[in-house]
Amino acid sequence: MRYLIALLAIAGIVASTLALRIHYSMDAPPCDINAHWDCGIVNHSRYSVIHGIPVAAIGIVGYAAIALFALTRRYWLTLAASIVGLAFALYLTNIEARILQIWCLYCVISQTIIAVITLLSIAAVIGLRKAKS
Repeated sequence: MRYLIALLAIAGIVASTLALRIHYSMDAPPCDINAHWDCGIVNHSRYSVIHGIPVAAIGIVGYAAIALFALTRRYWLTLAASIVGLAFALYLTNIEARILQIWCLYCVISQTIIAVITLLSIAAVIGLRKAKS
């Protein structure tokens, strides 16, 4: 389980890195698919930074922490970090849906990854509790 969570966290780092690349570059292909899917608009919006830190950079650090917690079998910390990450991703998804009304492909991929990591973390904690009883 820990390797699967870590592998998904690495996929999350990749998605966040691609979003960060778009955030810092006007030359990077912004995955402008149509009027509703444009990573460039999302990653250059005022919602793409928190206190001067790009949201994508926060994602990279968060996914790295989740991978580290999972690999060291700290499943409760993995679960806590994934719940925080999921809540943050849901907040950002709400901004995309209701305020910007534009979706970022990398953000949606990241949202899916953190949701799956959270479910796996719940399963890992339940398995840990069953093993102790």
